[in-house]
Amino acid sequence: MNMKNTMGGKSIILRLELLREQIHFGQLITLITENGGDVIAIDVIQTGANWTVRDITVTALEQTQLDNIIARMKDLSGVRLVHVSDRTFLLHLGGKIEMKPKSPIQNRDDLSRVYTPDVARVCMAIHENEDNAYKLTIKRNTVAVVSDGSAVLGLGNIGPYAAMPVMEGKAMLFKQFGEVDAFPICLSTQSTDEIVATIKHLAPGFGGINLEDISSPRCFEIEARLREELDIPVFHDDQHGTAVVLYAGLINALKVVGKGINEAKVVVCGVGAAGIACSNILLAAGVKELIGVDREGALVRTNKYANPTWQAYAERTNPNLRSGSLHEIIEGADVFIGLSAGGLLKRADVERMAAQPVVFVMANPTPEIHPDEIEDIAGVIATGRSDFPNQINNVLCFPGIFRAALDCQASTINEEMKLAASAAIASVVTQQELNKLYIIPSVFNQEVVRRIREAVIHSAIQTGVARRIPREFR
Repeated sequence: MNMKNTMGGKSIILRLELLREQIHFGQLITLITENGGDVIAIDVIQTGANWTVRDITVTALEQTQLDNIIARMKDLSGVRLVHVSDRTFLLHLGGKIEMKPKSPIQNRDDLSRVYTPDVARVCMAIHENEDNAYKLTIKRNTVAVVSDGSAVLGLGNIGPYAAMPVMEGKAMLFKQFGEVDAFPICLSTQSTDEIVATIKHLAPGFGGINLEDISSPRCFEIEARLREELDIPVFHDDQHGTAVVLYAGLINALKVVGKGINEAKVVVCGVGAAGIACSNILLAAGVKELIGVDREGALVRTNKYANPTWQAYAERTNPNLRSGSLHEIIEGADVFIGLSAGGLLKRADVERMAAQPVVFVMANPTPEIHPDEIEDIAGVIATGRSDFPNQINNVLCFPGIFRAALDCQASTINEEMKLAASAAIASVVTQQELNKLYIIPSVFNQEVVRRIREAVIHSAIQTGVARRIPREFR
């Protein structure tokens, strides 16, 4: 999900080629300030007898001000705008990650041990027992972040090349928060069969597979087939990461409003990949009355749906067979979970919910309703955005859950492990800290990964999917 930039202003770097006889530098400064910009740095890049190339760093409160400055620069005589860059683009130059050796190769002896001839002994040790790959290769700490670019952030089907910056960023987060080495892999196919086959062929080098930004309903089949055919964890973060963090937030939100999960009536708006995964974890956690609503209204098992995932969903939800639109179904609900589109929820809908309603509006960048509209009538509000309290952010989940899965060499990430991860995240917020504006910890809270790791490893051991028991758990 998207993390909105909440910095106080925008910044760009203008590279300008200036002809000294036609333009004075003061004219540029005047133009910038008159259009709402501030010059914070000037760097001379190159100079000649009659010309100079300079980088001018400019900040402004609004992007439109910077756009006006750029347009005016293009019209100035004696100025050639070479290019415009900003801090985000500069951060991505040459990519955001790199690979480094753990041990330097300084002499012939080092070379012989890391490569030929001595590496042959290590190869044969793995050949004789493939489990040694976890001890003697990067497999023990490496995850593949795989996408086909078909459902990137809120951008849609932008393809594998454009998806790569997102996957690189995901790899950075794995390393920063979980000390997991992750590698981005974007596939130039959107064929389900080809994606499954490709990932299976890549799997020997990895201890886990993180599927990312693959469109629904294809993502369901891809994950299900890979989970069946591989002996390493396969985790579609858009589904299960969202579900784990959402349930963590709901654990604490229900504490704030004094309601039990077994008695809560829950309405899920948006029965896509994330909506189905969130519903699954809530059902596993004990929710008795859960109703999914999509563009055809409430899903009910007495209807027949062309979408097989909707049909399967309807079979295990909505026990009282309620039908109707969102505005009808939401009456008396204790919890609303929005994973749909901006503006779908109205203040009048929230007013018809039960007392102290819990409202999770997670559509990005525009929530189903703006939190300010219901602040006075909602018990707890959460969003997917960083500029409101209680952000439901997947970064809280996947580094810790994969850290645990790798450390115990789990063969899968099952529902029990996800529930354990949710409870661990929720536990980071102490009873003294807990309130309607603080139900979920910050992604920078260093306690999160540690608690997830401990809880998930315990769960993996108890459910029999851990193939290695770390020393501290024996």
